[in-house]
Amino acid sequence: MGTDFNSLVKTDVDLQPYNTLNISAKARYFASVELESQLKEILRHPKTEKLKIMVLGGGSNVLFGDDFDGLILHIQIKGKEVIKETDDYVWLKIGAGENWHQTVRYCVDKGWGGIENLSLIPGTVGAAPIQNIGAYGVELEEVFEWLEAVDIEGRETRRYEKEHCEFGYRDSIFKGELKGVVIVTNVVLKLSKNPELNTSYGAIQSELEERNIDKPTIRDISDIVIDIRNSKLPNPNLLGNAGSFFKNPIVRDDDYEHIKKEYPEAPGYDMGNQKTKVPAGWLIEEAGWKGKVVGNTGTYKQQALVIVNHGGATGREILDLADRIKKSVKEKFGIALVPEVNIVSSDGKV
Repeated sequence: MGTDFNSLVKTDVDLQPYNTLNISAKARYFASVELESQLKEILRHPKTEKLKIMVLGGGSNVLFGDDFDGLILHIQIKGKEVIKETDDYVWLKIGAGENWHQTVRYCVDKGWGGIENLSLIPGTVGAAPIQNIGAYGVELEEVFEWLEAVDIEGRETRRYEKEHCEFGYRDSIFKGELKGVVIVTNVVLKLSKNPELNTSYGAIQSELEERNIDKPTIRDISDIVIDIRNSKLPNPNLLGNAGSFFKNPIVRDDDYEHIKKEYPEAPGYDMGNQKTKVPAGWLIEEAGWKGKVVGNTGTYKQQALVIVNHGGATGREILDLADRIKKSVKEKFGIALVPEVNIVSSDGKV
């Protein structure tokens, strides 16, 4: 091997600086990876063969319920490159370790549209297609072209086109069949030089009217989304959180109508195929959890969907609170909430 394993991999690393919930947990082994060649070198090393491996990006969508008895690969691969361009579009190749929001603002500065509605989503570019991130009427798959990923043995780099990725609501093949099989290294997005703006989301439209903007630009949309998110969500630098803790559940229309009979104000969004998406935040708030403090944790006072660490909370405390929230929503509405946050725990609780 060209590089000694011990020079790339550290032992017994505290993960508190690497997750936005600000949870202290230990990784038995930890490596920050800045180059694809380093990644392959670590993966091919004999010491790695028997280790459980976890990939970590911005740490904004993960909860460590326990210490991690394996190797954490902190992907820091950077770079932005236009690999193709026409009069109407650019194809931008982005390193998986780039900050997502900074990438959005970079594209806004360039006048390239398509991801402005996804402003201020925490995390890295590499995590975006895994989660198929979405907000304010837009999902990543709409601009996604392909990605590169290294297989877990570190033998080759593979390319996955959009049709291979099995995108769904906050889902992809990388959360299912390919979880633990490949590691994303680069992502390619197709962005528009003449973007069609998506202002259909109510809060955006009302903000445009409030600001007397009748011909919005992608910068206007990005700025508005940032303001909306800042008004609803706590800054993880000030209050530990992982954003939306649960997915918005999608239920059958008849189940939604049953809820509406008892709660006429219950919000719902038609998903087609006789399905309706119900905001998890509304369900949790109706179950009495908004702003509630439980020990060192609780839910955010302005958005019940966000579980927060008021300081010193353990991963187990947050898991226990999430479990209690799930049970109360199930009892009240008959709906089973599913975490959007990736749970790392020995018993798979929640």
